Amino acid sequence: MDWQTLATQLFPQGHQITASASFLSGNATVGDTTVAVIGTTDHTPIGVEIALAQARAVLATVRDFPQRPILILVDTQGQRLRHRDEMLGINSYMAHLGKCIALARQSGHRVIGLVYDQALSGGFITSGLMADDCYALPGTTIRVMGLPAMARITKVPEERLIELAKDNPVFAPGPENYVRMGGLQAIWQGDLSARLVEALAAADPVDRRSTLGLERGGRKMARPVSDAVAS
Repeated sequence: MDWQTLATQLFPQGHQITASASFLSGNATVGDTTVAVIGTTDHTPIGVEIALAQARAVLATVRDFPQRPILILVDTQGQRLRHRDEMLGINSYMAHLGKCIALARQSGHRVIGLVYDQALSGGFITSGLMADDCYALPGTTIRVMGLPAMARITKVPEERLIELAKDNPVFAPGPENYVRMGGLQAIWQGDLSARLVEALAAADPVDRRSTLGLERGGRKMARPVSDAVAS
């Protein structure tokens, strides 16, 4: 789904979202709530410029519109793999974006992430996964690392990873597996505007992903291990 169609469905009352070099920003109204909208489109890779643009938009919302909800629209192929970005320290820029979103949450902003097309690698980790709750549309592409790349890094044969992915969502892409792991709260169906209203009402700054992963059978050890460490 392209971002214009998505925005029309999310905000039937109208919106003021614009795109500039694959960076989305603006405001919109859903129900009786004004929402700041920040995100990306065109499967864009997250380089230093877009990371800074998103961080700047988050900080401007915190400064100018205290406690205004923030919706992060995610469509990215991950961090930009260029020598220039690596030399400039793309990891620090993306960490800065994540910290800005964390600041917004700590300042009382409800932050919702929505994957509407593609969410890969660090571009997803430092945006949608930093929200209070993250959701996805059906059929979206979500993964942190593809199985061929995982095989190269871990030295585990790709055939073995494919077998593991059949039963273990940690190894498998797709929104359904991320729901099982607790990374996604749910996959939105039907009236997207109504789903957004419900998500804003249910937004919780407490990180419940390990608990959800345990309850849904997708991550069975994360919560027990963290509880053991805490005690």
